[in-house]
Amino acid sequence: GKCPEDGWDESTIELFLHELAIMDSNNFLDNCGVGEREGRVASGLVARRHYRLIHGIGRSGDIAAVQPKAAGSSLLNKLTNSLVLDIIKLAGVRTVTNCFVVPMATGMSLTLCFLTLRHKRPKAKYILWPRIDQKSCFKSMITAGFEPVVIENVLEGDELRTDLEAVEAKIRALGAENILCVHSTTSCFAPRVPDRLEELAVICANYDIPHIVNNAYGVQSSKCMHLIQQGARVGRIDAFVQSLDKNFMVPVGGAIIAGFDESFIQEISKMYPGKASASPSLDVLITLLSLGASGYKQLLKERKEMFSYLSSELKKLADNHNERLLDTTHNPISLAMSLKNLGENSGAAVTQLGSMLFTRQVSGARVVPCGSVQTVNNYTFKGFMSHSNDYPCAYLNAASAIGIKKQDVDVFLKRLDKCLKTCRKEAKKEEHVNEIRDANSDTEQLED
Repeated sequence: GKCPEDGWDESTIELFLHELAIMDSNNFLDNCGVGEREGRVASGLVARRHYRLIHGIGRSGDIAAVQPKAAGSSLLNKLTNSLVLDIIKLAGVRTVTNCFVVPMATGMSLTLCFLTLRHKRPKAKYILWPRIDQKSCFKSMITAGFEPVVIENVLEGDELRTDLEAVEAKIRALGAENILCVHSTTSCFAPRVPDRLEELAVICANYDIPHIVNNAYGVQSSKCMHLIQQGARVGRIDAFVQSLDKNFMVPVGGAIIAGFDESFIQEISKMYPGKASASPSLDVLITLLSLGASGYKQLLKERKEMFSYLSSELKKLADNHNERLLDTTHNPISLAMSLKNLGENSGAAVTQLGSMLFTRQVSGARVVPCGSVQTVNNYTFKGFMSHSNDYPCAYLNAASAIGIKKQDVDVFLKRLDKCLKTCRKEAKKEEHVNEIRDANSDTEQLED
C-alpha cells in the first residue's frame, strides 16, 4: 500500500494492469452477463485505452466500496487511494488519516464536501470565503446551494493576505450555527498569498465551525502542505482538496479529497451518487508507479529550484524595463511583475501584452489590468483577477509548477522581453501622435 521507492518500467506496469483486468468479470472467458452494466465495450481501441478495466470504481452507494464482479478494478481503487495517501504524507501532511481519488476536478469535489456538511449543519446557509478570484472556487459554493460571504483581503506591502478580524466579525454577526464552514485557499496567483491557515483553523475550532481547504495545486509545495499540517495541529481542518492534473501531471478530471478524521472522509465518499470512472485513478496509479517515491521527490526538488531561478531572472528583466518583481515571499509557486510603464493607455497595453504572449505560444502567464469588473452568479467582483477591489498596479503572473524546465523559463523570459519592448515602442508612438494632435489643436485655437 505504499508508493515504491524506485519507479517501475512500463512493461512491469502493463503486466500488473493486465493482472488486475483479468480479475474483472467482463474479462472472464466463460462470463455470461445478463445485467445492464456488464462491462461491454464496442470498440477494441477504447478497451485497450482503459486496459480492459471497464467497470469503474465503487458501487451505487459508496465510491470507495468493493464491487464483487470487478475485483481488479476495486483493487486498483484501493491501491491508488493508498499510494496517494502515502504521497500526501511524503509531501508534508504527516498526520493525514484518509483520502480518496474522486473523478471530478477541484471545484465539484469542493461541492461534494459542502453537500456532506449540509447533513451535519442543517440550519447553516453561509460559507465564509476569503476572496480568491478563481471562478470554480466561487461556483463550488453556489452549486452546493449556499450563500458565499466574501471576505476581502488586506494589503500588506505587495501581498494580499487574510483579514482575520473580518472573518471573526462575520461569525459574530451571522451566528456560528448559521455558517456551514470557512472555505480557505493555499495555492493561488500572486500577489495573493496562501490564507493564514493556522489562525483560521484556531478560529474554526473556537467557534466549532468546519473548515474546508482548497489546496488545488498545493501538494507540490512544501510550504502549502506545512500550513495544512500546522492548521490541523493547532486548530480545525475537516478536509483539504487537491487537483490530480496540477500535482501529478495527469489529464484533467480528477481530484483528491483528504482529511484527518477518517469517518468524515468516508462520509464524503458515501455522498458521491453512483459508481465512478476509474480513469483518474488509473492515470495517477500508473504515474506514481512510474515515478516511484524518489522520482516524485526529485520533481518537487526541481520545482523549488526552478522557482528560485524564475524569481531571480524575472527580477532582472523587471529592473531592465523599469518595473519590479512584487514582493510576495509568502507565495511559494506564483510570482507577479508590475506593469506600470506601458504608456498612458496602460489598460489596453496590458491586455495587448497578454494577447502577444499567447500568440507567441507562452501559455499560463496571466496579465491583470486594473479595475476590471466581472459578474459571477449575480455577484459582482471589482478588480476581478487581482483578488482585490483596487490593487495598486497592473501586473503579470508567472508560476513555477511541477514539471517546469529551465528551458521553459528561459524561452518565456526571452519572449516576454521582446513583447515588452514592442509594447513600449507602440506606447511611445501613441504618445508622440497625441503630442502632435495636442499641438495642432493649440495652434488652431490661437488662429481662431
